[in-house]
Amino acid sequence: MIKMSNHANKGVLLVGFGMWGRHLARNLMEMGVLRAVCESNPAAAVAAMQACPTIPVIADFRDALNLSGVDGVVIATPAVTHYPLAHQALTQNKDVLVEKPLALSVSDGASLVELAERKQKILMVGHLLIYHPAVVKLEELIRKGEMGKLLYVYSNRLNWGKVRREENILWSFAPHDIAIMLRLLGEMPTKVMAHGASYLSPGIMDVTTTHLHFASGVDAHIFVSWLHPYKEQRLVVVGDRQVAVFDDGLKDGKLTLYPHRIDWVDHVPVAHKAVGEPVPLPDLEPLRLECETFLEAMKTRQAPPTDGVSGLSVLSVLSWSQKSLETGVPWERNRVSHDVGPTVFVHPTAVVDVGARIGGGTKVWHFCHVMADATIGRDCVLGQNTFVASRVVVGDRVKIQNNVSLYEGVVLEDEVFCGPAVSFTNVRNPRAHVERKDAYETTRVGRGASLGANSTIRCGVNIGRYAAVGAGAVVTKDVAPHTLVVGNPARPVGWVCKCGEVVSKDCDPAENVVCRRCHCVYLVEEGHLMEATGSDSPAK
Repeated sequence: MIKMSNHANKGVLLVGFGMWGRHLARNLMEMGVLRAVCESNPAAAVAAMQACPTIPVIADFRDALNLSGVDGVVIATPAVTHYPLAHQALTQNKDVLVEKPLALSVSDGASLVELAERKQKILMVGHLLIYHPAVVKLEELIRKGEMGKLLYVYSNRLNWGKVRREENILWSFAPHDIAIMLRLLGEMPTKVMAHGASYLSPGIMDVTTTHLHFASGVDAHIFVSWLHPYKEQRLVVVGDRQVAVFDDGLKDGKLTLYPHRIDWVDHVPVAHKAVGEPVPLPDLEPLRLECETFLEAMKTRQAPPTDGVSGLSVLSVLSWSQKSLETGVPWERNRVSHDVGPTVFVHPTAVVDVGARIGGGTKVWHFCHVMADATIGRDCVLGQNTFVASRVVVGDRVKIQNNVSLYEGVVLEDEVFCGPAVSFTNVRNPRAHVERKDAYETTRVGRGASLGANSTIRCGVNIGRYAAVGAGAVVTKDVAPHTLVVGNPARPVGWVCKCGEVVSKDCDPAENVVCRRCHCVYLVEEGHLMEATGSDSPAK
């Protein structure tokens, strides 16, 4: 009998009924959310029909996406198909859980994350071990300081067989341990060196060893092989107070703490071994927890622990490791970046100068440059090739599209949207041969305002709350709140609601204006649109 859960109102399409897809199908069936299985392989499709007799099995992915009642897509297919399938699902406005790796290139992974951001859809990566009770407990021990200062982390993920032809052992086995290490350490490596060898198929590595160095001083290595005589899945975390061993090959006692210590006697290190202490863990299936997390994210719209950004971080380390495998030289971060913390994503090609302040949850994408003394709030998105000068202030939840430069004097309040190639200035009469830094003017964009692509904002103007500037407009004077302006020079042509809906300007000032989309009520005072509560006022 299928156990119905509180997620039963959500519908999920499972793509792929191979070895891993069968486990996913079992969990999704038990949770009462599996609506269909997509499988083009005839033998696997028959297996799906037998295992899920009440669930339709569909060969064509496009047909499956169009089924009614499908809110999310779980992709358990070969890695080479992850990007095209996830991209198509997101384009069709579906939430997506894709098995690791997110994609086979950083550019494809970044494209998926950006698409999910734009569509406001959940993108989650199946880094299963992040949900393992042992890893959850280990992270808790580290955060509480019970491990002491972390010194070294290493893992062995070894087996005989399970040989792949689509990807090498690094891409098949190492994502698990990379994901765990990034999660536990809360930082990206600054140096990556990988060695490997191909024995079965030319160009397909069967054995690799990857060495990682982190700015905190922690070092790590990952040894993976599918030519090992026995199965081993062991992660060791060495702290100066305790050593933790996560052995996933054991049935019981998967996490053990060893309170070893080193004493210095007459300037000589003396090692003291201690008896291992098993850590009690709840008997929970990690895959079930992963599925529950995906469904919860679909319900709450909150990013899961293994969201697209974390998956892209893992993908970046895999890419750097692959590059080292191919060239025989280490990959090193060759630019000085400010340590902005584990909840801020900074793409490896971006530069964040020491002294910049960036709030949690913000994403800084390809080729951006954030200068010292710039302030950026929480949960912002800086698109490709964004430049943020010193003393620029950006509020929370601001979205800046590609190729935007914010010069000194620019202030963006919360929830501002800047379309691609918006142009700001800070001097009214610039000359290349005349220094005019003392003439910089402040340009303020009010909360919730939207600036269309290729619009130009003259320095010194104020754009009111929830105003909208049309694409290509040239703003030369202040824009009142809730006002829509277009043209060169920009001129008022209408009003806009907080939700972005254009409201009529041809109305009786004695009557309230009601947004047809969100039903927000406004008053017209002295030619300006004002919220009925009186919370807004014209730009000063």
